[in-house]
Amino acid sequence: MNMMENVLDVPSQQIISRDNAMVTVDGIVFFQVLDAAKAAYEVTHLQAAILNLVMTNIRTVMGSMDLDALLSQRDTINGKLLLVIDEVTSAWGVKVTRIEIKDIAPPRDLVDSMARQMKAEREKRALILEAEGLRQAAILKAEGMKQAVILDAESQREAAFRTAEGRERLAQAEAAATDMVSKAIAGGSVQAINYFVAQKYIEALKELASAPNQKVILMPLEASNVIGALAGIAELAKDATQNRVEKKT
Repeated sequence: MNMMENVLDVPSQQIISRDNAMVTVDGIVFFQVLDAAKAAYEVTHLQAAILNLVMTNIRTVMGSMDLDALLSQRDTINGKLLLVIDEVTSAWGVKVTRIEIKDIAPPRDLVDSMARQMKAEREKRALILEAEGLRQAAILKAEGMKQAVILDAESQREAAFRTAEGRERLAQAEAAATDMVSKAIAGGSVQAINYFVAQKYIEALKELASAPNQKVILMPLEASNVIGALAGIAELAKDATQNRVEKKT
């Protein structure tokens, strides 16, 4: 009786999984005789008995599992087989040390179907990732446009504020000038009257020259009136300066 560890090849056999998929399976068994008397007298043809026991339990264990589980859970299958076989062979004075499933081969058409399924699944994930990328890009674009609109509104508000501030200062300056000229007119200053007339005269000329339907303007311009107005402005400024000096003294 050989007391060393022995190896048995399990021949290929076809089994039907729980989801009715037919696959071809083979394996290998490692065992060692611990009690030579039991191995000789408790069983006839020890190796054949072990081999048939393993093949039968392979059909039982793997037939209760789905195809996906058969292809992905070999360690679980090996563990279940070892537990069952070792319990039975212990009465024969034998210790089964290891059982390994070597190959699980589904039919060719089933392999092609699985390949198509895997390809479809990958294409699905690719489309999902592409759609997610487009959605994220659209969100970022919308956020950018939103920020641009906000910044544009802020700039327009700031420009309107600056324009209103400039108009307010211009109005204050015109009001101060009008008050000064009014006081000069009330005091009987002719230069103030000339200033107002010349100012309106110049403004009318400016509007007439900037009209879109006028190309060439030919008209007499009395330069003396404008010069007189400038002289009136100078006189007003001189009178205002003298009044300030007199108030301080």
